[in-house]
Amino acid sequence: MAAAPVWSVDPRTGKQREQVAVEATAQEVDTAVRAAHAARGSLADRAVRSAFLRTAAEQLEAAKDWLVETADAETALGPVRLTGELARTCYQLRSFADIVDEGAFLDVIINHPDDTATPPIPDLRRHKVPLGVVAVYSASNFPFAFSVAGGDTASALGAGCPVVVKAHPDHPALSELVAKVLRRAAAAHGIPEGVIGLVHGFEAGVELVKHPLVSAAGFTGSVRGGRALFDAAAARPVPIPFHGELGSLNPVVVTEAAAAERGEAIGTGLAGSMTLGVGQFCVKPGLVLAPAGASGDRLLKSLTDAVSDTEAGVLLDHRMRDNFIAGVAERAELPDVDSPVTPGAGSEHTVSAGFLTVSADKLTSEGAYDLLLEECFGPVTVVARYEDEAEVQGVLSRLPGNLTATVHLSTEEAAGEGRGAEILAELTPLAGRVLVNGWPTGVAVAPAQQHGGPYPATTSTSTSVGGTAIERWMRPVAYQNAPEALLPPELRDDNPLGLPRRFNGRLER
Repeated sequence: MAAAPVWSVDPRTGKQREQVAVEATAQEVDTAVRAAHAARGSLADRAVRSAFLRTAAEQLEAAKDWLVETADAETALGPVRLTGELARTCYQLRSFADIVDEGAFLDVIINHPDDTATPPIPDLRRHKVPLGVVAVYSASNFPFAFSVAGGDTASALGAGCPVVVKAHPDHPALSELVAKVLRRAAAAHGIPEGVIGLVHGFEAGVELVKHPLVSAAGFTGSVRGGRALFDAAAARPVPIPFHGELGSLNPVVVTEAAAAERGEAIGTGLAGSMTLGVGQFCVKPGLVLAPAGASGDRLLKSLTDAVSDTEAGVLLDHRMRDNFIAGVAERAELPDVDSPVTPGAGSEHTVSAGFLTVSADKLTSEGAYDLLLEECFGPVTVVARYEDEAEVQGVLSRLPGNLTATVHLSTEEAAGEGRGAEILAELTPLAGRVLVNGWPTGVAVAPAQQHGGPYPATTSTSTSVGGTAIERWMRPVAYQNAPEALLPPELRDDNPLGLPRRFNGRLER
């Protein structure tokens, strides 16, 4: 693997700004993974690692101006958006620190012997332990929240797993800075800096997932790249869990009654959601089933007005810009596809938002129109006009897995009248998060969050956002008839760590 320079690039001009690093060689990947593996014992103490997570949040906040300036130079996402994303990242770190302190994620279960049971129950004690080194693959569109210090890293560290991050090429300088902040936070608690590794380069990412000391991986990116790594993880002599977020269309169904009741508001809301962040959110609504007829026309007029008023924006890099322009052009060229607001190139370095319309019946069977059922990254959505409920069901039956699915209902439908419950039941198999009368952009960091869905949205049933994301990096272990003196403190009868647990069938808090 030949080393090559890694440059920071300004997406507003496409010009290189500075050389940040060089692509990691196979030997350098091995060194980073072995350093992380050697550091795993330093995370054994829950109090130490929760304190580490809190210090990391504090030091990221202290470096806010420096980090946001660097992030904006590399991503063009703007200081307001980036400042909010950094705040979310720090909140995630503190949230996982709280989870570590509480201890319920260890899922402690103790059963004393019971000779009267059939079959007899021996002394059994079960809890969860960290898997080991986790490989994290950064996302382009969230340079803080899904990158070096993002949710995969925070949850892995919370579980007690060291991390080696494969930096995203769209923000290499920021990745280096954030890694330095995390390493300083680690050192403040006596944790070796190798607990956070960072490598650059495509080949380095491949080497990382194949390394025998890597025990799991988290990925956010494209279907093509994620699937290649997923296959590599499965093809190892010892396969490892690969939690990948790959691609999502995020369908929206607008009932005829909802369009009649508030079509204008729905159109305006759709415009705001599909153009948010220049359409670069993984939960952007990419397909909308809206009724034909007068109510749907009002929705489309509102959408047209709002999208027409949206300024052109800069995508994260010129490769994405080229793919967006080519993708919308290919879709717009399909017969009977209209462009009420034409998406495509803005200025030399920007793109303009727009949307396409098509009759829903074109999407109910396999053919050239299947292209409209594939994600197009950027500020565009497809509005499929349906004539009846059969067409809605026909389109939904052909959709792949998604992160989200949304339905807009009328007031009466939301109160239980009509087909509201049936539509929710139809959407549930398609997505990990089902929304009613809202928009999917905006993923709350909350214990009940589910950011993951059926393939190709994700490669597992887990979530990458929210408290249960920590479960991805752990495995259960049960001890049978082990003497009390030899048990980990988490599994002793006297509960010296004060953990929530299920003790002989009773939940103890």
